[in-house]
Amino acid sequence: MRLSTRVGILLLAGSLGMIASSPQQGAPPGGYPVGRNQTGGAQVPSSITATLDFQLSIEEREVIGLADAMPEDKYSFAPTNGEFKGVRTFGQQLKHVAAANFIYASSILGEKPPVDVGEDEDGPASLKGKDEIIQYLKRSFAYVQKAVATISANNVVTPFKNPFGDGQATRLSMVTFIIGHCDDHYGQLDLYLRMNGIEAAAGRR
Repeated sequence: MRLSTRVGILLLAGSLGMIASSPQQGAPPGGYPVGRNQTGGAQVPSSITATLDFQLSIEEREVIGLADAMPEDKYSFAPTNGEFKGVRTFGQQLKHVAAANFIYASSILGEKPPVDVGEDEDGPASLKGKDEIIQYLKRSFAYVQKAVATISANNVVTPFKNPFGDGQATRLSMVTFIIGHCDDHYGQLDLYLRMNGIEAAAGRR
C-alpha cells in the first residue's frame, strides 16, 4: 500500500471520528463544511458526506490525471518483461476501475449498476478508445459522488448484503474499498506510464 493510501485512510478515519464526537458547523463561502481539529490547527471537513467526498475527489483527480497523461496509442500497452503474463492493458485497467466504482456505488444506493460493468468487472468490451474510456471513468466517479451524497451519520454503518459475496457490508466499508481499489490501480497505472517514459503530475511525490 502506497504512503498516500495509508495517510488518506488514517485521515478519513480520524475525520469520521471527529465528526461523530463534535457538533456540525456551517459551510464557509465556496468551501466544504469545516471544523477545527483537536489541536486547534488545520481545518477538516466536518460532515461525513463532505469528508468522503473530499477524499474521493482526490482519487478521481489522480486517476483521471494518469488516464489523460497516457497517449491513446499506448492504451493497449501492457508489460511483457517479467511475470506479467495475462495482465490488463492500460485501457483495461481504467475500465476495471470504473466498473468496480459502479458496483461499489450501486450497493450503497441499493440498486443495479446503471451501465454495463462487463464480466469480472472488466467494463464494456466495446469501449476501446481513450476518449470513450475516460468518459466511462468520469461517469463512474460521478456515480460514486451520487452515492456518497446519500450517506449520513444515521446510515454510514448500517449493514446490507455484500455485493461481492456472502456476508454483509456497510456504506463506509464500500467507500473505503473504492479508495483502496483506486489507489491499488493507481500504482499499477503509474508504473505503466513510467515504463513508457511518462510521469503524470499526480505521480510526482
